[in-house]
Amino acid sequence: MNIQWYPGHMTKTRRMMEADIKLVDAVAELVDARCPEASRNPILDELIGGKARIIILNKSDYANNDITAQWKKHYEERGAAVLICDCRSGKGVNYFVPLLKKKLSEILERRIAKGIKGQALRVMVAGIPNVGKSSFINRMANSRKTKVGDKPGITRGKQWVTIDKQIELLDTPGILWHKFDDPEAAKKLAFTGAVKDEVMDIVTLADELILFLQEHCPGALNALQERYNAVTLEGIAIGRKMLITGGQPDIERAANTLLDEFRGGKLGKVSLEKP
Repeated sequence: MNIQWYPGHMTKTRRMMEADIKLVDAVAELVDARCPEASRNPILDELIGGKARIIILNKSDYANNDITAQWKKHYEERGAAVLICDCRSGKGVNYFVPLLKKKLSEILERRIAKGIKGQALRVMVAGIPNVGKSSFINRMANSRKTKVGDKPGITRGKQWVTIDKQIELLDTPGILWHKFDDPEAAKKLAFTGAVKDEVMDIVTLADELILFLQEHCPGALNALQERYNAVTLEGIAIGRKMLITGGQPDIERAANTLLDEFRGGKLGKVSLEKP
């Protein structure tokens, strides 16, 4: 599969982030816990520079717990603070504020020493599309009953969320890099829904997913067999009575069903890559 997708607004988003990075003290980078490295945008490394970083392993309820723990250790060894959470269920989200304050404790101490009071820590929330940024921000806002909206004095269009008196989050659109140099990473992103299905052959993608599970995730393949009593799109279509005119199996519908149910965790806790 050849996946090339770079919507025009991505260039505008990058320029906006280059300007916004100067306004914040840290960056909270959301990644998909099922494929943390594939779902990280290398552009962020250039944009962030020396800013403190918290990597949020989101959708952890869909990923293998042991492998997620390995990723946490991997990123911590490289200097990042790491939060494992699932914004859909809210699991782990409440640990973000104390983790952030610990990561930025030196900044807070310097402000106290200078007699600076009331200045909030500002954090940019970034990540590729469909990794859960909006869900994360909504969870943070709802859990603390805060208002979401434009902040006075900030460039028009930027959305800030006040978490508590000391923390403000800056929401950013999802930014996907313009070229997939690693076709395997591209496939993992497509499997998880980070790339719009409309730009790909959905049947080919579902076939690739089945092949990937056969080669790398025997537990998920067993779950697929138990769920559909089949390991092919044709078998899934027949088993689910997805038929078209003439009684032929509706392969495209079966492909959509498989991808939707995989993305929804119906095949178990599956990690697509290890550190």
